[in-house]
Amino acid sequence: MKFYIKNMVCSRCKMAVKAELEKAGLHPLSIELGEVEVDDEPDAATIQNLDNNLKQLGFEIIDDRKSRIIEQIKTAVISLIHYNQEQHNLNLSSYLSQQLNYDYGHLSTLFSEVEGSTIEKYFIAQKIEKIKELIMYDELNLSQIANQLGYSSIAHLSAQFKKQTGLTPTFYRSLKKNIRRNIEEL
Repeated sequence: MKFYIKNMVCSRCKMAVKAELEKAGLHPLSIELGEVEVDDEPDAATIQNLDNNLKQLGFEIIDDRKSRIIEQIKTAVISLIHYNQEQHNLNLSSYLSQQLNYDYGHLSTLFSEVEGSTIEKYFIAQKIEKIKELIMYDELNLSQIANQLGYSSIAHLSAQFKKQTGLTPTFYRSLKKNIRRNIEEL
């Protein structure tokens, strides 16, 4: 049986979900961001108990089709921005269509309808959080960050960063404060 789980955004999330599955007596066959497969069909009480325990950790079992697709979109964007170093120059619409096997128009309409915002805005918000992370690590200069995240120039990165945060990347770096947001809150 497959479960779709909201707010799984990192490998620590996978470990936490795996621990809850095992506590519930379920044996996971695979655990991916936002998706878990177990080898047996649990009863309704076990699923409800698992969902309650997951909610205490900030996760949630998703049972309707629209919510599953939205979570898959978010997971694909997060994976692209935060975990995939080589593919930041991909066309977002082509990438999502390929990853989810849906027409981008359908995905975009559904996302906007449910989330009240566009996929592009979500994508930009994720990129801004990644820029903040890379600035705080202080290992890359802005040119390297722009290149890594697929920006055409430092000017484009800086303009988008300032539009979203009200700060320039250089000023943000000088703050030496971590004012980042959690990925699942975007």
